[in-house]
Parts: sequence; structure tokens; C-alpha cells
Amino acid sequence: MELRATGLTVARTPASFAQQAAELGFPKLHKQSPECTEWIIAASATAVAEATLNADIVLIDRSAVDPLAYYMAALERSGQEPDTKAVGGLVSLVHAHAATYDFLFATVLNPALPLGDCRDRDPDYRAAVDRNVHSLIHSLDLPHQKITSADDEGNAVSTLVERITAKAAS
Repeated sequence: MELRATGLTVARTPASFAQQAAELGFPKLHKQSPECTEWIIAASATAVAEATLNADIVLIDRSAVDPLAYYMAALERSGQEPDTKAVGGLVSLVHAHAATYDFLFATVLNPALPLGDCRDRDPDYRAAVDRNVHSLIHSLDLPHQKITSADDEGNAVSTLVERITAKAAS
């Protein structure tokens, strides 16, 4: 709403691509495959591209980093060795898509917060996803701001609005 108040047109991508992948028959979460990961990243990239047709700003609910972090966590938790060729391709895909981001908010897992109905209940898996998200963001050198549950959400929104309006002005 704050961005719209500046006169910008804003769109938001859905967060449901993992659910859509599961409905198509892809394994997800603890059993996520490289193919599922690729599909989720590609579906998100398609939604972002479509949103740019009618919006000045596109807010992406789940970054391209997220599905790769879930896949890496699934491998980690199962004790499987990653297929280096598959992971290399996925990292390249994430890097290409994430290169279009102007800014990324990276939430930090707080295991004390109550979970919604559709959330995975395995605390070790959730921690592995969180570790992998932050490791990937760091290794891909993505500009980001970490957000914890203790942070004031209004400050994060203000930061975003300031960055976008400054970029639009330049």
C-alpha cells in the first residue's frame, strides 16, 4: 500500500508454486527432486515476467533461492549426496533469476513461533532450510536484509519503500 501511495503500480507473485508442483505429482519437501526444484523456480520466474507487463514493482513472495534451499535441506536430512551436475544447473538458474532482484528480505527462522496448518513440523528440516537459504544468499552475493521476528515489520517496509523510491528517482 505504501508503494502504491507513491504512484507506482505493484503486483505480487503467489507463494503457491510448491503446492502446484505437488498437485502435478512432483515430490516436495523431504523428498523434493531436482526436477521439482527446477519447475518451482521456472514457474516463479514466469509469474514475475508476466507481472512486469502490468506493474512497476513486482513483489516476489518466495525467491528463487527458496526451492533450492528446500531441495538442499531434503538431501541433507536424507543423507544423500547431491548430484553435482543437477545442483550446478539449479544454482545457475537461481543465480540468473535472482540477478533480476533489486532487493531481498531474508527472514530468519524463529522456532518458537506457532506454525500455520500447512507448515512442515520437523524442526531439524526447517532449520536445515533456513541454513541453506542464508548460505545460498551469501554464496550468490545477493543484496539482502535479514528480518527476524523481533524486527519491526514497519521498518522493513520503510526500507523497501525508501530503496524503491530512490531507485525510481535516479
